[in-house]
Amino acid sequence: MTSSTTNRRVLSTSPFQSAAPEPIEPFEVNDLLTHDRHGMGRVVAVGPDNKIHVDFGGGARTITLPNPKVTRL
Repeated sequence: MTSSTTNRRVLSTSPFQSAAPEPIEPFEVNDLLTHDRHGMGRVVAVGPDNKIHVDFGGGARTITLPNPKVTRL
């Protein structure tokens, strides 16, 4: 017998299902947010590939979304 993962069926009640990806919250320039490590900041630019540039007061940092440490205010 051969083992093939492409033909395996996943039951809807299986606890081993892959988790659905988190929805990405859209940010715009001048949105306020908090970061668990850096504190409060303001979005200064929105880049490609789900990246935002945030000014936390000590300089801008790039954050890739979704990020569990980021909360919109």
